[in-house]
Amino acid sequence: MPNGSNTKQNPLATELCGLKLDNPVIPASGTFGYGQEFAKLYDINILGSISFKGTTLHERYGNPLPRIAETPSGMLNAVGLQNPGVDHVIAHELPEFKKIYHKPLVANISGFSIDEYTETAEKLDAEDQVGILEINISCPNVHNGGMSFGTSPEAAAEVTAAVKKVTHKPVFMKLTPNVTDITEIAKACEDAGADGISMINTLLGMRIDKKKRTPLLANQTGGLSGPAVFPVAVRMVWQTARAVKIPIIGMGGISSADDVIEMMMAGASAVEVGAANLVNPYACKEIIEDLPRAMKELNIDRLADIIGAAL
Repeated sequence: MPNGSNTKQNPLATELCGLKLDNPVIPASGTFGYGQEFAKLYDINILGSISFKGTTLHERYGNPLPRIAETPSGMLNAVGLQNPGVDHVIAHELPEFKKIYHKPLVANISGFSIDEYTETAEKLDAEDQVGILEINISCPNVHNGGMSFGTSPEAAAEVTAAVKKVTHKPVFMKLTPNVTDITEIAKACEDAGADGISMINTLLGMRIDKKKRTPLLANQTGGLSGPAVFPVAVRMVWQTARAVKIPIIGMGGISSADDVIEMMMAGASAVEVGAANLVNPYACKEIIEDLPRAMKELNIDRLADIIGAAL
């Protein structure tokens, strides 16, 4: 399976734990499905990789409707990890994915207990198409009163260590920004064996239906994404890049080639583009095509050279 071009030959190339990417642009989990709809619009093999829809051990319907709401410069979502479960993904979705995308994928994994995380991760680790395991620790810990695994350094480390014991591929822990000090969570993951960090997940938000005088979302609260969160994401990536030595996939409101460069200067080795895909299905394609222009304006010869430039 091709892992991308050599960074010396390709000015857009980057690398994540030995996995070479043709460019740093990766559609974020939950915003690109399994690629089928986008493959009808353009050749998705131009993408650096794809983080496919978040996968849990068992099938999940997700939260009740409505679960999406627009906000100024962004959106709220409370989809609730709707997915067909890991066995269905392996049996049906990955074989179909292989027909349209020929590079290693990022497998985004969620769970509600340590056992769910490890069983799902072990199954996806065995799949040839998967290059990186992205472990979403924003899920409620059902054995700890529903508190997110990612809000406690100890719980984050416990998930990291457990997943690392049953897998062989690079493990990137996806962190929630809804904490006091995200660097403490990142360092705990690094100390527990994480190969990298993905950040940030959505910020907790709410909208109110003024006519009904009730929360707009059936779930009451949801995750805020889109350009509104970009400065927060840049700040958190920058802080974390100073605190850990492992690579970071930066995300949160990226919608342009200039955003990609800024996020990489903050310390990200690659980026994920999320909400922008829901506004413009060509967003990732257009960002990749515009990167040479943005690089030329800033006298950047290779993207790999600017990783952490602002540190």
